[in-house]
Amino acid sequence: MMKKIEVFDPPMCCSSGVCGPKVDKKLVEFSAALAWLNAQGVEVQRYNAAQQYEAFVSNTKVVKAVNDSGTDCLPLILVDGEIVSHGRYPRKEELATMVGLSGPAAAVLQ
Repeated sequence: MMKKIEVFDPPMCCSSGVCGPKVDKKLVEFSAALAWLNAQGVEVQRYNAAQQYEAFVSNTKVVKAVNDSGTDCLPLILVDGEIVSHGRYPRKEELATMVGLSGPAAAVLQ
């Protein structure tokens, strides 16, 4: 069964945060990792609080996390509807583990 990963980002100037004069290296690496996951057959959806407010308020787990912890919990990473990470951008290897990628596919993490 194909896994689904959803990323609920804090408010950013664009959908990936990879824009403007000072690009955060972590965001560049995270965007590349998501593209890699998608190429491995993982469904990837990403929501920006500044541009896709409806996606945030329509997800009860996201609403609860933000109500409990404020926006410090962002980014929230959900796999198949369950929160697996909050407050930071996981590395590619961590994301691969979160969606159950192992063996030959995960070996090509470079």
